[in-house]
Amino acid sequence: MHGEYKIPGGKLVVVDLDVIDGALRNVRVAGDFFLEPDEALPAIDGALEGAPAETDAAGLAARVKGGLPEGTVMYGLTAEGVAVAVRRALARATDWSDYEWQLIREEPQSPALHMALDEVLTAEVAAGHRPPTLRVWEWAAPSVIIGSFQSLRNEVDPEGAAHHGVTVVRRISGGGAMFVEPGNTVTYSLSVPAPLVSGLSFAESYAYLDEWVLAALGDMGIKAWYQPLNDIATEVGKIGGAAQKRMVATDGGPGAVLHHVTMSYDIDADKMLEVLRIGKEKMSDKGTASAKKRVDPLRRQTGLPRETVIDRMLASFRARHGLTTGQVTPEEMARAEHLAATKFSDPEWTARVP
Repeated sequence: MHGEYKIPGGKLVVVDLDVIDGALRNVRVAGDFFLEPDEALPAIDGALEGAPAETDAAGLAARVKGGLPEGTVMYGLTAEGVAVAVRRALARATDWSDYEWQLIREEPQSPALHMALDEVLTAEVAAGHRPPTLRVWEWAAPSVIIGSFQSLRNEVDPEGAAHHGVTVVRRISGGGAMFVEPGNTVTYSLSVPAPLVSGLSFAESYAYLDEWVLAALGDMGIKAWYQPLNDIATEVGKIGGAAQKRMVATDGGPGAVLHHVTMSYDIDADKMLEVLRIGKEKMSDKGTASAKKRVDPLRRQTGLPRETVIDRMLASFRARHGLTTGQVTPEEMARAEHLAATKFSDPEWTARVP
């Protein structure tokens, strides 16, 4: 069995192992990390040797820590990262390079249709009918997108939304509300086969699926990092947030994960505060006194046009994982348009949590 895991902010850890009579055997840890002394590497292998295959990540990390020689120093490596790589090997997780990635980048579409496309395309990946897909969104209208479990009345000021012509829709993933205007956000979805995140905890899957965009931002001179649970942060403020939805396997497919991200390219903070109800409790754990200071748009940080930012992001993804241009099929679009009309434009769905 073979497992790989890129530690967020660190290096790649690779684990090869066998399972014999329910225990880990022939464990071999490798990677591009730094480790001192040399004897620490076989010590890690030895600490994992014989561990029950059902041992969870915390238990595996404890074995690694307990087996390290005194004074061991790790660079780009953690005991927890080794444990995750082991769990991914045991889960027979796949890697980015195991797939042919497809890009969908189409004309501006309505907020309801974007919600529907996420559901339809991810369901197709779950069923094994579509390759892993990166979809870049273009907005046809300003919108507030609330999380699946948020209260509509607690999150949105209806008078402010009506005054500014903002459409309110509810998505299928959890998380918080997003305020978007055409041309002012960079929004994308990853619809990926479930095995890509096998062996990762919910939180670890966020960091894993955000890794490419952090690297892309780094290529543009922005030092960004994943901030648990679902934020993309920089030294001068948050620039985006992610949300996820799991879909079970159908038609013998692998199952799938929807991971979508909205990053602020520019923002009308005054308008946002007239449309969203951002309470003191939400702000209390952010360490800021004003919602205006929570988001630092990409326009200010890069000085680049929005289209250039997106083009560079896609170039970065393509260089790392490969990316071919595709499109929504007529059958997928028909299903999405039906869902947009019957579900995502339905006031009962939007207010399912009043």
